[in-house]
Amino acid sequence: MRERPNLIGWLMVSPLAAVLLIFLILPIVMIVIVSFWTATEFSIIPAFSWENYEFLFGSSVTFRVFMNTFKYAVLTWAFTFVIGFTVAYYLAFHIRTQTWQIALFLLCTIPFWTSNIIRMISWIPFLGRNGIANSTLISWGVIDQPVEWLLFSDFAVVLAFVHLYTLFMVVPIFNTMMRIDKSLVEAARDAGANGIQILWNVILPLTKPGIMIGTIFVVTLVMGDFITVRFMSGSQSANVGRLISNDIALLQYPSASATAIVLLLTVLIVIGILLRFVDIRKEL
Repeated sequence: MRERPNLIGWLMVSPLAAVLLIFLILPIVMIVIVSFWTATEFSIIPAFSWENYEFLFGSSVTFRVFMNTFKYAVLTWAFTFVIGFTVAYYLAFHIRTQTWQIALFLLCTIPFWTSNIIRMISWIPFLGRNGIANSTLISWGVIDQPVEWLLFSDFAVVLAFVHLYTLFMVVPIFNTMMRIDKSLVEAARDAGANGIQILWNVILPLTKPGIMIGTIFVVTLVMGDFITVRFMSGSQSANVGRLISNDIALLQYPSASATAIVLLLTVLIVIGILLRFVDIRKEL
């Protein structure tokens, strides 16, 4: 009799397990295998070799590109956290009715109903040399000539990233804040705590799981994105995703696979470190 419930359990799990095996595990295994192959200008040689990894770790370009990727990830995380936490805090603790909370939250999501590429490219006419930003600053007398670093720079890349991925920070933080018992805030206020003390000692610690989930979303998305870096930097900067994209364009699939595996391991290590600080299972 005990074997039958176990059999039913395995049968219930098997469809999802099959999906994960076919669409997640097998592709990753294939990428790992291809990363040890070699390639010429005309063909791929399925022979085991460390050549791709030796070239990857032996090149100074690799370390510069990875450092660039981490720079974008850290800066984007910092800005999205400040904006996301502020928006979520306002919606959760300053909007009293649930109807208005939902309405304002949906208002925040409206820009995300369009394509990422459209939202990203929309910054180009705004930040360009003769764009709206420079024209406005010149007409106000703030500057005498157009500012060059607004577009095709690290500033433009980070700005686009923040615009694209802020919602991924707002949603989990807002969801966590909505679960905080408001009586805890009232108790802290009755005990004499001011607003900053309540924020630092009550709200922030209870919001850590949501912050961590948002951090994982933002960091992983930024580290894997390449199209934003390409367009907003004017091809003057690169990240790891751009490195992989260039290898694929040149049909250097083994080299692209090796870079992808290193990026995957790097992201997993970052996530592993983050999960050491907060137990996000409370939110799942």
